[in-house]
Parts: sequence; structure tokens; C-alpha cells
Amino acid sequence: MRILFITSNRIGDAVLSNGVLQSMLEQYPGAKVTVAAGSVSASLYEAVPGLEEVIPITKLKHHAHWLKLWAHCFPKRWDAVIDMRGTGISFFLWAGRRLVAISKDKKVHRVVELSRVLDSVEPPSPVVWTDKSHETKAAELLPAGNKVLAVGPAANWSGKQWPAERFIELIKNLTSDAGILPGARLAVLAAPHERAQMESILSCLPKDRIIDLIGHDLVTAAACLKRCNLFVGNDSGLMHLAAASGVKTLGLFGPSPEWRYHPWGADCACIRTPESFADITEHPEYDYSHGVVTYMKSLQVETVVRAAEELYNREAGQP
Repeated sequence: MRILFITSNRIGDAVLSNGVLQSMLEQYPGAKVTVAAGSVSASLYEAVPGLEEVIPITKLKHHAHWLKLWAHCFPKRWDAVIDMRGTGISFFLWAGRRLVAISKDKKVHRVVELSRVLDSVEPPSPVVWTDKSHETKAAELLPAGNKVLAVGPAANWSGKQWPAERFIELIKNLTSDAGILPGARLAVLAAPHERAQMESILSCLPKDRIIDLIGHDLVTAAACLKRCNLFVGNDSGLMHLAAASGVKTLGLFGPSPEWRYHPWGADCACIRTPESFADITEHPEYDYSHGVVTYMKSLQVETVVRAAEELYNREAGQP
């Protein structure tokens, strides 16, 4: 059994699509898997069971990257091609079964939309695959000890970023003697190019309580998140990675639709600005540009603290 899985360049969308691949792996135990993913998200798949190959897709002019992928995959006979990008490549490959995500329904969660390629009643939850090497590395980075609060203060757009000073206030509240994680260590996660934005957060607690996870590969980051007790972060791919890893995950929302992109799972929750998504994005002065500082300033620390407390104290697996 040989499976070709074509998925997103965006980390968040790639993670959200992984439940579909896991469902197929459960249907076809022992299958050999080839994953074609954007170069940004390709490293997510290095521990997929039965992995034969990961094909990083680099965008080329005139959509030539899809022709290049087709040429690479055409010589093989595929038992199943799962195209989460809706490219239609599967119709020009030798495939016994074709699952092409062409459903477009922005009124439902992205997991629900993507899962419509399957016949299952319930949408399969996103997963992230790790192996022994990642778990060993995570144990080195987060050795046993005090509990760990993980934060993801960055996002792919400044408009979605809750101010760093609010994160610092939140961290100090949650890890104080009166907080839900007294004396906890702090794990800070971000991409390598976001390090400068993280400097104030990296210095907000004593050095012996800071765990710097900035720039680690996605699978090692996921293995580290499994060892944490709570994650709080902006709407981002990292937020979805945290949810898929199984850590209790609180997502912060403003200029993005929480009904479509909230962290998926019973051990997850989200909180948004007092303004709705429409209030923000339909305002005459709304500007989707990288020059915007943030649309998240109206989200108060006290509100996030309460949401974090409620999630942390919720029994595991309870909605």
C-alpha cells in the first residue's frame, strides 16, 4: 500500500490536515507514505509512520512547482492520493483512490472542512508525529522538575500579536505564588527570525526558569510541548501544533475568525478581543498590512488569566 499526501505550506493548515492522513494510516496499517508539503511545513512529517519520502514544495512561477511535483510522482503507482490543496494532481497520476479537498465552507472550522474528503462521521483530530529521537531531545531540553508554562507570543502577522508586555504580565500572574502554576518554568517558542521580538519575554523570569525553545524544528517543538502543562499563544501555526501535541492550549484571537481556527480539541479553548472579527475587519480603518502594530490591545490580561485558569482547572478531555 502506497499513499501520497499533498498538504499545505502553512504550518497551521498542515497540522489541521494531519488527522486525515492519520485516519488513512489507521485504515491501511503498514502503508508506505510520501508527503508533499511546502518547504515551511515539510519538517512536520519526518516521523510519520511508514514514511518513504518528504517532498518539499518551493513555489515557482506560473505554478511550475505543481508540474515538477507531478513529474516526480507520475512514475509510481499510488494506492491512494490525498490532495489537501485541491490541486487536482491526483487526476493525472496512477491512483487507486483519490481524495481531493475541494470543499470551501468558511462558516465551519478548518478541520471540519478538510475532513470532508473522508467518509467518517466525526472529523479526525489533528496529530503530530514524533519518534524516540525527538522525545529524547525534548527530555534534555525540558528535564523533569517544576511544571512548565509554554507561550507562543509571535504570529505570522503583527496584527494578530497580543502585546509582549501583556504576555509578561500574564506569565508573572500565572507563575506567581498565587497563580495556577506557582514557580513554574517558562518555555518560549518562536521561529528563528522572531527571536528579537522575544527578548523581553526571555528575560521576564530568572534565567534558571527560562527554557529557550526558539528556532527548534517543529517535531522537536511538538515533543517539548507534550511535556508542558499549559500553552498560551496567539492564533498561529504554533498554537495548532500545541493543540495537536496534547498540551492544554489557549488561543488568543482578534483579527481572525475563532470559529474557523480555534485550537481543536477538548483540552483547548480560545478567548478573543471584546470586538468581534467583523467589528475589527470591517472597520473603515482596518489595514491588513505588516505595518500595523496590533489589533489585540483591547484584550485585557485579567480576561486571559481567567480563561487560562478555567482551562487549566478543567478535567482532561472535558469540553
